[in-house]
Amino acid sequence: MKLPISIFVSVSLFTAETTAALYLSFTYSSTSDRIYRVLTLLFTLLSSVLVQLTLSFIHRDLQKDRPFVLLLHILQLGPIVRCAEAFYIYGSLGKVEEPYVSILRKKRLPRSGEASEEVEEQVGRAERKIMTHHAAFARASVVQAFMGSAPQLTLQAYISLLHSAVPIRRGTMMVISMLSVVYGALRCNILAIKIKYDDYEVKIRPAAFLCILLWRSLEISTRVAVLVLAGSALQLWVLPAVLLDLLLSSLHPWAQFWWSGAQLPRDVERRLEHSGTTVALCLLTVLYGAVSVFCWPATELHLAHADVVRRQENWRHPAAYYALHFAENVALVLLWFFFQRDFHQPLLAALLGLQLLLGYLASLCFMLVLYRFCHPCRKLYLPQGSCELPGNP
Repeated sequence: MKLPISIFVSVSLFTAETTAALYLSFTYSSTSDRIYRVLTLLFTLLSSVLVQLTLSFIHRDLQKDRPFVLLLHILQLGPIVRCAEAFYIYGSLGKVEEPYVSILRKKRLPRSGEASEEVEEQVGRAERKIMTHHAAFARASVVQAFMGSAPQLTLQAYISLLHSAVPIRRGTMMVISMLSVVYGALRCNILAIKIKYDDYEVKIRPAAFLCILLWRSLEISTRVAVLVLAGSALQLWVLPAVLLDLLLSSLHPWAQFWWSGAQLPRDVERRLEHSGTTVALCLLTVLYGAVSVFCWPATELHLAHADVVRRQENWRHPAAYYALHFAENVALVLLWFFFQRDFHQPLLAALLGLQLLLGYLASLCFMLVLYRFCHPCRKLYLPQGSCELPGNP
């Protein structure tokens, strides 16, 4: 069992962003920028509350007699306590002998000319708890990134552009938010891989991590820059485009579900009734829509299935997503170019817009490199003999 570094990173980003946002909102209140203060607090508190709900839901606190933990979640201190609990459990591993509580069966990825081999692993109670912590914080990082950090980053960048200045406190806030968004996108990709290939023993190699980081960093930064520039020129008129993205992305899984005539899965969560399952899926689709506003969610929701995501690789989904969003980015850049007043030389404005579009296309190149050469499960969806790097066995 590896040291739970990812849990510590998630909590550190959560704590740093919340602290920076509270301090920044205080400075806005002192300068009478009430709208900026309200929006900064709104994005921070919204993501914090949703993170607490995510951790409580996955740990099933409502079914357990742990009132103190619930109180800490109400006080927005849940992630810190969960992190301390995870490291305490990790430190106690091996000190107390315990019988295994379950057996994990996974398939090893097939090698050239060989069939998949099934392996079994005995998992103790403490290891199972740490795995639950990992799963909870991975999902909480995605919630924090796209329900709080991404809107926060867009807001602070927009304010900086309007005032033509980036104070240290706001710059620090933007850096933390950017790190949180990229980390959340990284966790989203890893979750998508592990859910799609749940039957296999998946290990993410450093080359795959690097490709995902470069892909997501370019994609999200250029997308935020396009939205900020368009907002500076079109003011509130850019909001319909963002809200339309959110609405269509959130309703698309439901439209597919209603069109198929299927019924809601009953084993998404055993302790949820039909109404509870519907509420949970509604929140999931809103999160899915929020992710889609800034980047590709790395998977496709399938509400009629118990796993809620589509297991098979559907290449038409990312192709349609990136085609539509690239066209939207081009339209927003053109509108900004014609209505902007910051650049008196049209050539400089045109070069900036072209740079943003090329940066978005460059992110797609890293995505293609990932799925063609570095994806841990590429042997399962690529033709036989075409998935190895030159010189690899």
